[in-house]
Amino acid sequence: MVPSLMEFTNSPNSDPQPSIQTVIDEIHKENPNFSHLIQQFYHPMQSRLDPSLESIWVYTALTFRSRNHPKDDIFDRISAAKDLFQLLSSCSAPCGGAKSAALLAPVVRLVHDVVLELFKRDLGSKKEKKTLKEVKSLVGVILGFINVCCCDRDSGLIDSGSGWSFSGLSCVWLNRNEGVGDLLPLVSEEVIGGVKERDGDVSYLAGVVIAEVFLLKMCLNCKGGTSREELETELRTWAVGSFTGFQSVYLFEVLLRMLLEKTLPVTSLVSSEDEVLLRKVLYDVIILVEYSFLDPKKAIHITAEHMKIIAMRRLILAHEAVKYFRERGDQRRSISYTTAFSSSQFYSQIVKWVKSQIPVEDSSVKSKGSSPKALIKWLLNLERQGFLVFGDSILKYHSPDMSEPPASKLDSDEMDDGPSFYIDNKRLDDYTDDERVNEYISTAFLTAANTMTSVEKRGKKWKGENSESEEESSLSDEDSE
Repeated sequence: MVPSLMEFTNSPNSDPQPSIQTVIDEIHKENPNFSHLIQQFYHPMQSRLDPSLESIWVYTALTFRSRNHPKDDIFDRISAAKDLFQLLSSCSAPCGGAKSAALLAPVVRLVHDVVLELFKRDLGSKKEKKTLKEVKSLVGVILGFINVCCCDRDSGLIDSGSGWSFSGLSCVWLNRNEGVGDLLPLVSEEVIGGVKERDGDVSYLAGVVIAEVFLLKMCLNCKGGTSREELETELRTWAVGSFTGFQSVYLFEVLLRMLLEKTLPVTSLVSSEDEVLLRKVLYDVIILVEYSFLDPKKAIHITAEHMKIIAMRRLILAHEAVKYFRERGDQRRSISYTTAFSSSQFYSQIVKWVKSQIPVEDSSVKSKGSSPKALIKWLLNLERQGFLVFGDSILKYHSPDMSEPPASKLDSDEMDDGPSFYIDNKRLDDYTDDERVNEYISTAFLTAANTMTSVEKRGKKWKGENSESEEESSLSDEDSE
């Protein structure tokens, strides 16, 4: 059943053009005729210096459908994906970065479907190897295009809501019995729910599409034939560099939301073992590295309330990641996460937000512990006292097993995590040599840091901007008292 199109067709920001329902009706005919509709959508699109996303999407959907690409051979389907990518990228040339990235959703869907079919085959044959190479090349081109879009500092992946309904507009790319989730196959139901809630937010949709390409690239690399250790290092280095290059708060938010779910939405493409590897890499990339574009002072296009919601999810993910690796016996990684968190600017920012609303002393914060779990408990205790620091209960974003002692006990030393969780300078030696922890953090991201620097310089060179050094925070432990 076709979703409602009323929100889009009645939008005051829409270009004067035929009803979208007319387009949908024609698409679903047995022998559709798009020629007259193509012209009717072409002129409004060309008449504007910055065409609306809806006019571009409808025009390109009609044009692409009229070309009747063969679908029998997998190479034909790759060719069709390339054709659609060229069509969309050329039509979005006058647009800002967010809109150009968001428009690529149907291209990513086509590529995903090709990869899905390809991974079911014997990748050892000559034809399949050639196909895999073609797909990897196309994904690389798409990522390069997105990187240039994200370097468009004038838009900065920002676009005001245009008033359109994504649920309705997506119908021009879908068959009769398909829904929005079919157009976004590499994101979770929770993320799709976010898209529906934020209908018209082009920047968020751009972040979702970039996240899909991001995961698609990682899945393709899993079929490269390298050792697991080399693959993990390669993916980690690439991911950190990409985060820094894209500079997208929305990409960070989307991947963060997906990591808070039990499985990543890649299980149709890779094995459960590969899914675990990708999760480890993304945990490292999100928790161990501090990105300057997440600094509230720099993310001026994001509301303070939005940044606090992201911060809450980020805090909970840090706790879940520590728990995840401890349960699997990876003590070194869990210690690294806790150490990195407690010495991070992110931890300091949360405490700063608290202190801006509640008169607390630094010593009272530190006495409760600086691990993610200790900080969550401290915030929950403040909620019991009537202080909603983040405007909403942390329980809204967090529902793991956090059995709480009575509030009176939360004010005592029992608030601190036990030896298996809490890491600070006094108790780090209960686990292992702190040099080994620092070695893990430093070695894992030495190459990544170099990549981050080179990507940023390259992006600014493209746009002719003055270089600005990326702020990198040290992940080393504080000096022992």
